[in-house]
Amino acid sequence: MTPAELSQAVQVAVRAAVEAGELSVDVPQVVTVERPKNRDHGDYATNVALQLAKPAGKPPRAVAELVAARLRELPGVAAVDIAGPGFLNITLDAATQGGLARTIVETGAAYGRNEALKGLKINLEFVSANPTGPIHIGGVRWAAVGDSLGRILKATGADVTTEYYLNDAGVQISKFAASLKAAAHGEPVPADGYVGEYINDIAKAITDADPAILELPEAEQLQAFRASGLQLMVAEIKRSMTEFGTHFDTWFSEKSLHDSGAVEKAIGRLREQGHVFDQDGAIWLRTTDFGDDKDRVLIKADGETTYFAADAAYYLSKRDRGSEVSVYMLGADHHGYVGRLKAIAACAGDDMDRNIEVKIGQFVKMLRDGEEVRMSKRAGNIITIDDVVDWIGVDAARYTLSRSSTDSTITLDINILTSQTNENPVYYVQYAHTRMCGVARKAAELGVDKGAAADFKPELLATEWENDMLGALGEFPRIVARSGELREPHHVARYLEDLAGKYHRLYENCQFLPKGDEELTDTHRARLWLVEATRTVVANGLALLGVSAPERM
Repeated sequence: MTPAELSQAVQVAVRAAVEAGELSVDVPQVVTVERPKNRDHGDYATNVALQLAKPAGKPPRAVAELVAARLRELPGVAAVDIAGPGFLNITLDAATQGGLARTIVETGAAYGRNEALKGLKINLEFVSANPTGPIHIGGVRWAAVGDSLGRILKATGADVTTEYYLNDAGVQISKFAASLKAAAHGEPVPADGYVGEYINDIAKAITDADPAILELPEAEQLQAFRASGLQLMVAEIKRSMTEFGTHFDTWFSEKSLHDSGAVEKAIGRLREQGHVFDQDGAIWLRTTDFGDDKDRVLIKADGETTYFAADAAYYLSKRDRGSEVSVYMLGADHHGYVGRLKAIAACAGDDMDRNIEVKIGQFVKMLRDGEEVRMSKRAGNIITIDDVVDWIGVDAARYTLSRSSTDSTITLDINILTSQTNENPVYYVQYAHTRMCGVARKAAELGVDKGAAADFKPELLATEWENDMLGALGEFPRIVARSGELREPHHVARYLEDLAGKYHRLYENCQFLPKGDEELTDTHRARLWLVEATRTVVANGLALLGVSAPERM
């Protein structure tokens, strides 16, 4: 019995008490059952009686007894005790608890998937770095976290579109073009331009492909460098994302908003909502009505359109494309964007607390030999995604960047993340998976297997280590649902580390295979089911983080 099934059983018990006229309450849509820290309190506990006591007009323990009486009649429930003010402590029999191993093995890659966010349409935008240089380490964090979150949201039933917003219009692209042109002519890059070997590389690639570009009039030359440089840089970003295992359903062009007239239409729509006003020759959006620290200019007095106007048009585009919730994942230097983006949603008539979410990712540092690494040879003054991959690999980068809450600054220690020690969290989890695969290989060498599902005896999984493992395996769907609801993949990573620890303890204390002349027993077979169930959950969890589950290390 999974925790989800037990939760449903408690719901059914409450409904039965209501239908019998013993309780006059609304049956809760969700009943929480939790694994108690003290195992003397049973396998699971629920506070449903305390929640229902006030609306029922009864003491919590009286409500608890009504529910407990029905739960005690269920097959697989060994005991239901009432503790404290009205907690229900539920103990399952060994066969019911152990049967989870079979359920997981038979469910396979689908185990952990749930419908917590079924049907919710989410636009998940992340990375979205300016296409004027390689992805830097802050963007690498979002590449890991955003892609993992997209996988998790899909696993919870959400309808997710992952999106990269290309800032391919505006002043920064013009500076990028001027930098390429200067490099191509062997001239110093403008003071406010872009530097690094990658500028020389792109400039050379452009002139090698079209030497005549250097003979064009200056305005045409700048435009040509702009177009070709942008194309090459976007291709480079897409390559980096692909090699990092990060997928985007949509690459959305900012320039398309201007070219299609979407910016002007957005301003018109916001004016109809009553939040656009004219002042000092400029056009403004009154975002202070919704908590922003100041009103924002949409079109300057000289007629130039602001980035903010494009931001407004982009948000409306997401809504027009069917997004119910637009999730923006921004860097630590974008705190000021939170209020203004939420104000755009409110000005458009949306619920700023529901229809838009803005997450801020804090800074990332890298250490080598105890010293902070700050520079990239290729990009000059930043660490790029290719640097990170070269130094620690894709798996270590993705896992480590996803295992901490995004609102915390993190440090990647190259020495630790390239070591094969328990200090290295990705190694710790992956090694547990290889140990499980090793058990399966050894079983095959001995000519034994776990047997058919019909012959599996789950009641034999009764030691404290097996019980701990089964309890942890049962939590996986809830962990996935929680990660999706909170938009935080680190819950999956931390769960996997805890699960790996439980497996390592199980490995040291339980014998999975016969030794020497020992006979193969039903206990051995039951434990092979448990090992395979654990391997399945670890592999499923790593897949949600976009990390490989190796069979050998």
